Amino acid sequence: MSFQSTPWQTVGPYYRLGLEPLYNTDIAPADAKGTRVQVTGTVYDGLGAPVSDAVLELWQADADGIYAHAEDPRHGDHDPAFHGWGRVPTDDQGRFSFTTIKPGRVPGLKGAKQAPHLVALVFMRGLLKASPTRIYFSDEASNGEDGILALVPAERRDTLVARQLSPGQYTWDVRMQGTGETVFFSY
Repeated sequence: MSFQSTPWQTVGPYYRLGLEPLYNTDIAPADAKGTRVQVTGTVYDGLGAPVSDAVLELWQADADGIYAHAEDPRHGDHDPAFHGWGRVPTDDQGRFSFTTIKPGRVPGLKGAKQAPHLVALVFMRGLLKASPTRIYFSDEASNGEDGILALVPAERRDTLVARQLSPGQYTWDVRMQGTGETVFFSY
């Protein structure tokens, strides 16, 4: 018997059971600085069917664009009330929802500021590893200045942008394959 991974082994279905105790859908405590927002959406598989057992893992900077991480050189100025991390499951209809604060702009390529965004990792059955992507906000003028977003073909950029429904309310869907496939990054 070999304990080596084989190409047909995936992260599911037990990954979700192991992650349940770590779900966190309210990323920003009430005393965190910044503008509170809610993001809702649905995860779809390659056939366009909702994925009922996906999990999104989210990372973001605080309202001043500082990460709660020792490798951020500005870490000492980080909002102590904000940890910047969440893990959000989909329901039986493939829907998810989380609340947080809109992040500030973080330094990017060649010192230019990035547009406010969240980093999202998508976990689901059938994947060998999580699929990393980003969530930007449709009402941010700085999206046009973001070096990472500029690397994405213009016709696919909107797959990374949460559409504002009303002040503080956004919607963003994840499409794993097919028409309108979400842009995923490799890193």
